[in-house]
Amino acid sequence: MAHTHAQLENYASQIEQLAGKLGLDYYPVDFEVVPNNFMTEISVYGLPVRMQHWSFGIRYIHQLIRQGMGHSRIFEVMFPGDPCHAYLVNDNSIAENTLVVAHVIGHADFAKNNHLFARFMNMAGGHILEKAAERAHAIEQALAHYGQERVEAVLDTALALEPHIDINQAIHRPAYPVTELPNPTTKSVSLFAERFHRLPGEADNDRRSEALQNKSSIPPSREYDLLWFIAQYAPDLEGWERDIFLAVREESFYFYPVFVCQIMNEGWASYWHARLLREADFLPSDLYLSAIKAHSDVVRPYAADNQLSLSINPYHLGFSIWEDLIERRGIELARQICREEDDFGFIRNYLTTELAEKLELFIYEADHEGGIRVAEQDIHALHEAILAPKFNYGAPRIAVTHLHRDGSLKLVHDYQDDGRGLDIGRAERVVDYISRIWRRPVSLQTVGASGNPYVIAGKQAKS
Repeated sequence: MAHTHAQLENYASQIEQLAGKLGLDYYPVDFEVVPNNFMTEISVYGLPVRMQHWSFGIRYIHQLIRQGMGHSRIFEVMFPGDPCHAYLVNDNSIAENTLVVAHVIGHADFAKNNHLFARFMNMAGGHILEKAAERAHAIEQALAHYGQERVEAVLDTALALEPHIDINQAIHRPAYPVTELPNPTTKSVSLFAERFHRLPGEADNDRRSEALQNKSSIPPSREYDLLWFIAQYAPDLEGWERDIFLAVREESFYFYPVFVCQIMNEGWASYWHARLLREADFLPSDLYLSAIKAHSDVVRPYAADNQLSLSINPYHLGFSIWEDLIERRGIELARQICREEDDFGFIRNYLTTELAEKLELFIYEADHEGGIRVAEQDIHALHEAILAPKFNYGAPRIAVTHLHRDGSLKLVHDYQDDGRGLDIGRAERVVDYISRIWRRPVSLQTVGASGNPYVIAGKQAKS
C-alpha cells in the first residue's frame, strides 16, 4: 500500500503541474486517503467533524443501504477553502484515485474563480473545517452542562430550519434598526450606567426587551432568514442556544454555493479530469485506460446497465454542456461562464434544444397503466423541471411577517412564489419545534390541499 501511495503522490504532483500549464488557478489542495467508512461519515455529516445529532445517524444508515444495493459509491469528498481539503478512499484503485485527483483540481479551480463561491467564502472564511470542529466541541460542552434533552431540542429546530436562510443577506448582519422616539420624562443616567448597558450581553438583552415592547416594526418587512431571526429575537433563548442557531446558519451559507452550482461544478471538474488525463503523457497506458473507464462510469446518463435514469446525473449533464460550449465557443467564454453563473443561468442559457435532444432529456410521467412515457419536450419546461428542486435551497419559502405584542410569532408560506405545497405533517412537526424554542405561540399560514387558507399552530413544550 505504501508503494501505491507513493505512486499516487507522484502522479498527483505531475497532474498539478500540468493543470498549471493549462491555466487552472486554484487554492492549494490537501489530499488525504481515508478508509471507506470514514468517507461515508464525511459525506453524511457534510464535514469531517460536525455537531452531533440523531438525524445524521439516520442519513448514515440510509447511505449504507444505498451503497449495499449498488446505488451509490463515493469516490471523493472535497471541501472548498484556502487550502481546500480532499478525501480519497483507500479502497479505490490507483487509476480511480488518479482520476479523483484530477477531478478535485477541477473543483478547486471552480471554487476559487466562481463569484458565488468567492462571495460566500469571503463571508464565512476559508477555514470551515476548523470552525466546524470548534462548534462541535462547544456543543459537546453544552451536552455535558445542560443535558441531552435541552441541547437536542435546540438542534432539532436549528437543523429543521437549515435551508431557511436569506442568501441575499450577509452572514454577519446587524439587528433591525430601532427608531427611538424622544421621551421628555426619561431620567438621565450616569455615564457608567450608559456604558454598562452597551456591553454586548446587556445590549442584546435591551434590544430584545425593546423588540417585545415595539413589535409593530419587527420585522420591518418579510424576513426569510429564519435561523437569524430566531437567534436575534427569540425572547427567552440563552446565549449557548443562540450560538447553535448561528452555527447552523453559517454552515448553511457555506454549503449554499455547492448546492446551487452542483451541475456546473461537477461538470467543470469532470471536463478537466478528462482533459488532464488525456494530456497526461506520463501515465502508463493501462492506468490511463482504467481511469477513462472510471470516467465513463461517472458521467454516464444511466442508473445501471441499459436502464435509463429518470433523474438527472449532474456529472453527465454538466460535462456534456461544458464540452458542447467549449467545442463550439471556446475555453475563454467557458471560463467567463464559470466565473459569473450558477446552475440557474447555466441551465437556462446553455442547455439548448439541440443538446437536450442529443442527450435524450425529456420530462417523464407515469401513464394510467403504470408505464413511463415522455410528457413534455419543451426546452423551457425541461429547464424549470431541472431547476425547481434548487429554488430556495429546495425548501418551501417561509417568512416571518409579524412579532405580536404578546410575543407570539406569525409565519407565512409564500406558496405563490415557490410554486410548491407543504407536506402538512412535516410542517406541523417543524412548527412544533419552533414553538418549543420560541416559548410563545407560533403559527404558520399556508394553504391546504383544496387551496383554501390553512393555519398550523405550534404546540409549546410543557413547563
